[in-house]
Amino acid sequence: MRAARAPENRFTARLRVRLLTRFGLVGIAATGLYAALAIIFAELDWIGFTPVEASLAAYAGAALFSYLAHRSITFISNGSHRSEGPRFVLLTAAGLAIAYIAPAVLTGGFSLHPGFAILVTCILVPAVNFFVLDRWVFTDRKSDQ
Repeated sequence: MRAARAPENRFTARLRVRLLTRFGLVGIAATGLYAALAIIFAELDWIGFTPVEASLAAYAGAALFSYLAHRSITFISNGSHRSEGPRFVLLTAAGLAIAYIAPAVLTGGFSLHPGFAILVTCILVPAVNFFVLDRWVFTDRKSDQ
């Protein structure tokens, strides 16, 4: 006969699903913001950005949004910006490094299809981000989050 799981396990699982849902929604919103800003920055002649500059500026704007949204919506953190901000910046830099290195290694080193390299990057970066945000960046939060 199977032992029934404790209610705390269901409670914890439900909270994890909610946390992952909020994480995903914030990520989708940040991606949409990045795309919109990149288009705006690239198209406005008076700004004078090249497409690369527009992309980098948009990425910075989306990263700021992502930090604030993950801090207040996803993880509902009580920590200080002084400790969480620099950690988030390091994680963002690591994400950029993964987005550069993974396709370079997978296509150049292993001669895999670029589409596969992009797929791996699209899975790896959010997975690493979620784990690191949860375990290192936003650790000071309400116990029910």
